[in-house]
Amino acid sequence: MPTPRPSWLEWSRKLQAIAQNGLLFTENHYDRERYESIREIAAQIMSAASGEPIETITGIFAVQTGYATPKVDVRGVVFRDGDILLVREAQDNLWTLPGGWADPNESPSESVTREIVEETGFTTRALKLLAVFDREKHAHIPPYPFHVYKLLILCEIESGAPRPSSETLEVAFFPENAIPDLSLARVTPSQISRCFQHKYHPEWPADFD
Repeated sequence: MPTPRPSWLEWSRKLQAIAQNGLLFTENHYDRERYESIREIAAQIMSAASGEPIETITGIFAVQTGYATPKVDVRGVVFRDGDILLVREAQDNLWTLPGGWADPNESPSESVTREIVEETGFTTRALKLLAVFDREKHAHIPPYPFHVYKLLILCEIESGAPRPSSETLEVAFFPENAIPDLSLARVTPSQISRCFQHKYHPEWPADFD
C-alpha cells in the first residue's frame, strides 16, 4: 500500500495550482500580487516540511505557467527472452524502467520510444498502453511537488544494442525473480510485477489509477 500523502504536500500543491491558474487569468495588478503571495506561501510550506531550500522550491514553482494540470511521465516496458529492460539511473544509482517526462508536440508513443533509445540504445516500437498510474496512489518516494500521471507502455525492440547515456549508468535485462534495487521515485516493485503479469496475460486491458 502507498504511504498516505502528507497534508502539507496537498496544501502546498493546491495553493500553488490556485496561484498558477490565477496568474494565468488575472489582468488586475493587485490580484497578481495576491496570487504571487499565495505561491510564496505554498513554497514556504513545502520548504519547511520537506527540508528543501526555499529558493529551490520558489524557482520550481515560478517556472510553471499556463493552466495547472498533472505532469505526464512515460515509461517503456520492453521484454527480451522473458526478461525486462531496466536502466540504472546516474542520479541515484538505482534501477528503473527507461523513460521520463513526455515532451510537448509528441504523442505518448513518440515520447516513450525517444526516451528508450536515448537511455538504452534500443530503437523500439510502441505496442500497447499497459497502465495509467496516479503517482500519489502508489508507493513512490519521496513526494513530488506536482501531481504526476505515469504511463507504462509496452514496446518491442526493432534494432540497437545496450548503450548507457549521460542519464544512465548501465542497461540490462532482468528476470522477474532477480529485479535489482529500484529507484522508487520512478517505479515500484508492484509496478514491475504488474508489467510481468501483463506479459503473461496480453488480453488484459490497461490498468488505471
